[in-house]
Amino acid sequence: MKEGPLTDKELLWLEETLEKHGSEAAIVDVAELDGLLTAVLSGPTMVEPSQWLVALWGGEKHIPKWTNEREMTRFMELCFQHMNDIADRLADFPEQFDPLFGTREMEGQEFTVVEEWCFGYLRGVALTDWSALPADLQPALAAIELHGQEAHFAKLDTLSGDEFEESIAAIRPAALALHDYWLTQPDAVPTPPQPVSVAPKPGRNDPCPCGSGKKFKQCCGA
Repeated sequence: MKEGPLTDKELLWLEETLEKHGSEAAIVDVAELDGLLTAVLSGPTMVEPSQWLVALWGGEKHIPKWTNEREMTRFMELCFQHMNDIADRLADFPEQFDPLFGTREMEGQEFTVVEEWCFGYLRGVALTDWSALPADLQPALAAIELHGQEAHFAKLDTLSGDEFEESIAAIRPAALALHDYWLTQPDAVPTPPQPVSVAPKPGRNDPCPCGSGKKFKQCCGA
């Protein structure tokens, strides 16, 4: 499997595939996927691929019927490659960590869009128990929740332009602080090793590479 950051072409293919097979319950863009994977890598315990691969589609009943095995294999390998790149930056090159925020153009100006990334991050948080996060780091999580929970959108509307920009600028250092905290805890799990590449042609009775835990013939090979 390749290493390093995904190319723009690979990110575009990944986003198109998320949109193609997604539903209202699923992650449908790479910004939200990037947020999910960042939280998975930053939490108190390791989240197995069999869990987050199902979670990104919104549950087992939403796992896609892939066009073919090649499409499924490429999707999963790109996800793992992107996850490993995030892990390297968080752990070894924090100065290079750059959340994959979206952009939107309005009246000829380009604006940063962070909601999807923050929603994805909180979906990742929900996969493990973050209740032991100390009080002094609650503001870091709150900085992400501000843009990742609809309950806070009314508050965002009250912010001045400068305050809004400051709230966006707070997200990256907040993500780094949360990752660094859990990494120092006794029960924390180190960055997961390079995952094994997905077999291109699993047997019908083999476990499905999508991570659902079902046999291939009962899942993506149905």
